[in-house]
Amino acid sequence: MRIRTFQGLVPAQQHAPEVAAVPYDVVNREEAAALATGKPFSLLHVDRAEIDLDPEIDPYSAPVYAKARENFDRLQKDGILVREAKPCMYLYRQVIAGHSQTGLVTVCHTEDYEKDIIKKHEKTRQDKEDDRTNLVDKLNANTGPIFLTYRQRPGITALIESFMKDEKPINDFTAPDGVRHQVWRLSLGLCVSLTGLFESQVPCAYVADGHHRAASAFRVSKMRREANPNHTGQENYNWFLSVLFPGNELKILPYNRAVKDLNCTDREEFLKKVSAVFTLKPTTLKSPTQPGQCCMYLKGQWYELTWQADKNASPIDQLDVSILQDRLLKPILGIDDPRTSKRIDFIGGIRGTAELEKLVNGKEHTVAFSMYPTTVDQLMAISDAGQIMPPKSTWFEPKLRSGLFINTLEG
Repeated sequence: MRIRTFQGLVPAQQHAPEVAAVPYDVVNREEAAALATGKPFSLLHVDRAEIDLDPEIDPYSAPVYAKARENFDRLQKDGILVREAKPCMYLYRQVIAGHSQTGLVTVCHTEDYEKDIIKKHEKTRQDKEDDRTNLVDKLNANTGPIFLTYRQRPGITALIESFMKDEKPINDFTAPDGVRHQVWRLSLGLCVSLTGLFESQVPCAYVADGHHRAASAFRVSKMRREANPNHTGQENYNWFLSVLFPGNELKILPYNRAVKDLNCTDREEFLKKVSAVFTLKPTTLKSPTQPGQCCMYLKGQWYELTWQADKNASPIDQLDVSILQDRLLKPILGIDDPRTSKRIDFIGGIRGTAELEKLVNGKEHTVAFSMYPTTVDQLMAISDAGQIMPPKSTWFEPKLRSGLFINTLEG
């Protein structure tokens, strides 16, 4: 793993809580607009600039990216975002409900992404990848960090914990959603030590969250590389903003599913088809308690679905989300490609099972599935095997805030 210091933009200390924003892709336009109301410094005005334009505007149109650049420039001009005095790295700790995770904020090389030293487990959607590519290119900056994980190394953990014990954070605030965010700026000596340790002890990293941001960073780097006859590989555009977390500290929530119809079958016929594939019984349970189990909600009634695991199956075929897709969503409900189907929606586990009941009890959805969460070990095993998970297999919580660190591509 290649990492290095970067001389980026950060919020002026007193403005950090106002600038920090949820990732652009966990909220829709209306939710982003609501979160940014009365908060002119929120980075959502950059990452989701359509909230400052006509509600009918195409969010992928040129005026949106122009508005994003205008808002980004204004934050710098007004001293809300300031340039660091010298290149550095940071530690970023998040704490919620007794769970804590600490990551190293740095920049990683786009060639490592290209060569699968930084491994992926999801495919990207072209429209969303194009969107972030256009934004990065227009801003000349990575505003949202890519969430990476690696297999924990005791030497790295010891260095990081020792530093945090003796130093005070430069930012320490609790966001409205209850997540505490702490940031430490690292000494040059520690940056040098960590750079060496990652190079010698961490053979690869894994994209946990942010596949579209990572793909977009790579695409912009490739565009700049091909346009520069004097390209060396060390230009800032070759590096992208990342936060590296040890896998043993991460928490994955389930990514649940809701389907709009029963594929032209009635309730009884649907249940008959499901019971031919799974062990099916009514239950009061709303969330599965172990792998090999799923809870299904169908208009007022929860059902428990269980199945026998195939220990000889590939890592990807053993995933609960794969089994649900291969045995029920595709053959029974006709969801051939969940990436493109308009009949299925994905609901992050942070919203809970009450959200599934709300959707199914409404008018647009008919059945929902509460999943057992994928593990970090499963994610790594699938990535190591060069396989791709079904879409929306993992929901990492807490989410990284955008705006606390920004990597610019000039220089």
